[in-house]
Amino acid sequence: MSNPTIVERIYAKTRDKERVILFPDAEDIRVLRAAEILHNESIAIPILIGDTDKIEQLADSEKINYLPEIKDPNNSELTEQFAEQYYELRKTKGITLNESRGIMRLPLFWAGMALTARYAAGCVAGSLSATGDVLRAGISTVGLASGIRTVSSWFLMIMEDRLMAYADCGVLPYPTDEQLSDIAYSTSLNFTKVTGEEPKVAFLSFSTHGSAKHESVKKVQNAYSIFSKKYPHIIADGELQADAALIPAIAQRKAPDSPISGDANILVFPNLDAGNIAYKLTERLAGAIAIGPLVQGLAKPYCDLSRGCSVQDIVTVAAITALMADMNL
Repeated sequence: MSNPTIVERIYAKTRDKERVILFPDAEDIRVLRAAEILHNESIAIPILIGDTDKIEQLADSEKINYLPEIKDPNNSELTEQFAEQYYELRKTKGITLNESRGIMRLPLFWAGMALTARYAAGCVAGSLSATGDVLRAGISTVGLASGIRTVSSWFLMIMEDRLMAYADCGVLPYPTDEQLSDIAYSTSLNFTKVTGEEPKVAFLSFSTHGSAKHESVKKVQNAYSIFSKKYPHIIADGELQADAALIPAIAQRKAPDSPISGDANILVFPNLDAGNIAYKLTERLAGAIAIGPLVQGLAKPYCDLSRGCSVQDIVTVAAITALMADMNL
């Protein structure tokens, strides 16, 4: 296991800030135990979304000592309000008000509307729900962030001597050049919110500064060009091979004029194959802690968990979600 003190620093950054995090997969003992930790350690204020009776029965059977506030979409005073608001959002897609009322009885969608209405800083789901369901709920309720047209994901990679972000490793199989630019920007914002470090973005390829010619290389070059024009204040370079992005001595040989100088902390992968393989290799061979995939590109943080997640995974993702949230809630 890599340096756990970094995770503790993440918890410390959100501790006592009283950010509310919603949990729509609340009929899960792991979520109840994570909520207890979040409360006891003052990392966040958890609110459970779901059937009150089922959640309370689960808590009793598992001897949970602390049960946070529960919002049941089936009898909440907010459900009709959310149904009307969701109808207004989606009526151009052909949805009826009655259909909207039915959708608002689903915890994933109710939580998304509560997040949109600023009742919480963020939402964490996925321990029971499939990723596709979480993404659909988030996109249709929360919507996309201003200026962003791409929903993607990132991993916080915690190693012995450095923190890094890998993106996209969980959502888009073959992003376009414009989508790669969006991915890089979203990741830069979130990496800084969570770690406090200045982003240094490397657009990765099998080529460094024109050393190879290929359509996929051209896509990465275009992505960097789009990004550097839109966000000139963010340190970035591309296209770079991984060693030129990460090793100063190699960067000096392969890319001597690179503003990153072999010190990238954000790696933007050209496709999902590369990103997913890279994060798993880093995790399994280098002993890194891989936290994610953390959904990004939405107007409010609505994060997804692996269905195989541990209680501590849920706690950590909740803390990161709180840090990804708009500080002006």
